[in-house]
Amino acid sequence: MLDNLRDQAASSQFKEEVVPVQEEVEPPKPSLNQVMGMNAQQRFILSVMLLFVVCLLGVMFLFVTGKVVPPFLY
Repeated sequence: MLDNLRDQAASSQFKEEVVPVQEEVEPPKPSLNQVMGMNAQQRFILSVMLLFVVCLLGVMFLFVTGKVVPPFLY
């Protein structure tokens, strides 16, 4: 059993087949037209919505702290 160990190890039965290595293809770099997967119109709408939310939160903060009082509360 152990006598033929080297012969068995040298046989083609245990050799791995050489698989050709494929060159890795780099994914295309995002162009300047696509930032975070959005085009210019989508980025503009998103920035306007963010501006609206920030302004609304600022006005609500001023009302809550009493720095600004709406005229209909007099």
